[in-house]
Amino acid sequence: METTTEPELLKMSVFAVRSGVPIPTIKHYLRERLLPEPVRTSKNMAYYDAALIPRVKAIKRLQTTLHLPLHVIRQVLDRVENEVTPGDVALEATIARVLGELAPREVLTRAQLLESGVLEEELTMFRAIGIVSPEVTGGIERYTGDDVTLLRLLGQARRAGLSAKMLPPEILRAYVDALQNLVRVELRMFRAGVVPAAGQDLAKLSEVATTLSERLVVLLRRKLLLPTLRALAEDTKPVD
Repeated sequence: METTTEPELLKMSVFAVRSGVPIPTIKHYLRERLLPEPVRTSKNMAYYDAALIPRVKAIKRLQTTLHLPLHVIRQVLDRVENEVTPGDVALEATIARVLGELAPREVLTRAQLLESGVLEEELTMFRAIGIVSPEVTGGIERYTGDDVTLLRLLGQARRAGLSAKMLPPEILRAYVDALQNLVRVELRMFRAGVVPAAGQDLAKLSEVATTLSERLVVLLRRKLLLPTLRALAEDTKPVD
């Protein structure tokens, strides 16, 4: 006869201690649907399945090491069965898949992109340096998500008159290098500043920091554009 093992149910205080995450953070994870609702025996008494402790630890690791938004973490962990570490190849593949699915879902073939104004040599170069990564089935390249958005934007620029001579495709390599440095700075600041000082508010402040960083990039670029243009103008003035 088969025997079933009853789940180990813990009070919130014990669950928090064993998972290494403060009670307010666990409540935040519940509100964000990263954890299932506890077993409630009364209005003020709830018990949490001890089997969820690895998941709580994984959520915290993904927040503190990869600075991922909670809605992304939820989808990633829903797809992995066992506790994993952020460096696992399987986890990285799952994260990439989730991020790709959250991007716009338009799909275009190589031929359709060329018809929209993207130059063939540019498309080939972008593939070579890893800026875009098409799926290839039956010899047909299909581009999806942010790849399509990026390539459409470039095609619109070409049709508007910004030729490859004016805006060479190689400039995207410089953009990628600059943004990689920006992401490294952002992650270092997050790990050194937010993580050690956030305490019980880590979950909430991680979300705030993610939103802030995205908005800061746009605002600071706009703020720095005019003074940078002025500096460039001064550098190009003829010397009497």
